[in-house]
Amino acid sequence: MFNKVLVANRGEIALRIVRACRDLGIRSVAVYSEVDRLSPHVRYADEAHLIGPADARQSYLNIDRILQVAKDCGAEAIHPGYGFLAENSLFAEAVNAAGLTFIGPTPQSMRTLGDKLQARALAESIGVPVVPGSTEVQTIDDATQIANDVGYPVMIKAAAGGGGRGIRLARSEGEVRRLAAQSIQEAQAAFGNPTIYIERNLSPVRHIEVQVIADHHGNVVHLGERECSIQRRHQKLIEECPSVALDKDLRRAITRAATKIARAADYHNVGTVEFLLTEDRQFFFLEMNTRLQVEHPVTEITTGVDLVKDAILVAAGEPLAYDETELLTRGWAIECRIVAEDPFNNFLPSVGRVVFAREPAGPGIRVESALFDGMEITPYYDSLLAKVTAWGRTRDGALERMRRALTEMRVVGVATNIPYLLQVLQRPEFREGKFDTEFLDRHGVEVAEPLAQQEEAAAIAALLLVTGDANGTPEQVETAAPAGNGKLMPAPSAWKERMTRDALRTGMGRWPKSI
Repeated sequence: MFNKVLVANRGEIALRIVRACRDLGIRSVAVYSEVDRLSPHVRYADEAHLIGPADARQSYLNIDRILQVAKDCGAEAIHPGYGFLAENSLFAEAVNAAGLTFIGPTPQSMRTLGDKLQARALAESIGVPVVPGSTEVQTIDDATQIANDVGYPVMIKAAAGGGGRGIRLARSEGEVRRLAAQSIQEAQAAFGNPTIYIERNLSPVRHIEVQVIADHHGNVVHLGERECSIQRRHQKLIEECPSVALDKDLRRAITRAATKIARAADYHNVGTVEFLLTEDRQFFFLEMNTRLQVEHPVTEITTGVDLVKDAILVAAGEPLAYDETELLTRGWAIECRIVAEDPFNNFLPSVGRVVFAREPAGPGIRVESALFDGMEITPYYDSLLAKVTAWGRTRDGALERMRRALTEMRVVGVATNIPYLLQVLQRPEFREGKFDTEFLDRHGVEVAEPLAQQEEAAAIAALLLVTGDANGTPEQVETAAPAGNGKLMPAPSAWKERMTRDALRTGMGRWPKSI
């Protein structure tokens, strides 16, 4: 077992890994950029080291600096979390070359599965169906010919893509020519690999993924599926476990396909095999993510496992402590991603200071976040603020708990997508499980913004009265306070001006229209 593990990441996932290390009695080492000095993972870890400025290329993507810190502090292993260097085979190789253990798959497995074309070829070789499509596209003329053969519409994809990047939908030959050129440029800039390929665009489809874990003793175990069809611009927003679309037989078929792919790739540690599921119950291999997924909590809650701890144990050479026959799923879990984006302003990123944050609690609620009062939301990193997961004995029970959790949650100072998530959860089609990957495209943000609760308006007004204004105290007029008691309060116009200037927004929406 390791004595000390360095966590090469930030935010809620870094804190999650630090906690897993503490559960295992392993000393943890946090690294941080200059803007993350006060982050919870920095304060919670056993030790923390500055690795560079805010720019990720000089900090969280700086392989040499991270390895130097690991050597200097005596770490024996490095956990990459997700994002940043998590699926970088060169980083994994550098960690191993430095005499340290990379908590993840081998560099070779990462290369094989990280290249979408190689992964497709691997799946086909073992009889797992793949989406009809092409091998590597050499020229724009080749792209148009392949698209004509496959049939429109088609998806143009980067072979080294990930996270929804490098994907474009083309409906005609003219669009293929224009979008293929754009995909090549983006793939080169984002991934250092200009290779693209083409797949038929299957629609409507569901996005189903299977969690797997494999040790170094020949054990490959699946931990069930996750439903990830609620996406916006190919980015997942809501995930759940299990999926309403799978029955016993289909679940057995798709999970067996996932473990076959992991075995064929000689895969070790945690990973996720992703599939597309059509209305006529055909499934097709999409890709395999060679890392921990953002949505892993829904699997942990329904199976009772700790994937982060298990990943560390597997990397240390320990055999898995369970097999598929011992994993009995229980109930239903749903996860919502809370991001700093304004759903009422075309989902533009929201930056600024979190003046106040309150996380939900209560039965069946799990929150993973790095939020704290005074936290600076910067444009340097991903906009994910927190993940809220709700569990219930049934799907309806989990949905009701999630609705309660989101209405309890407050993030004051920056806009969040909480109002939008509540709208999605309340749609009848979603509650009935009738959705696919284009669901959010068909159902946009409702024009009417949710009203803030009266108590919340009173609290904000009280805050403004206490803090005052650097340019003078807001005009006070006798007006009906939210409680209707006729106390002196700032005039509505002064409230709105102050709210706009300081960007004091709540998780329930913008300034309440009732004022």
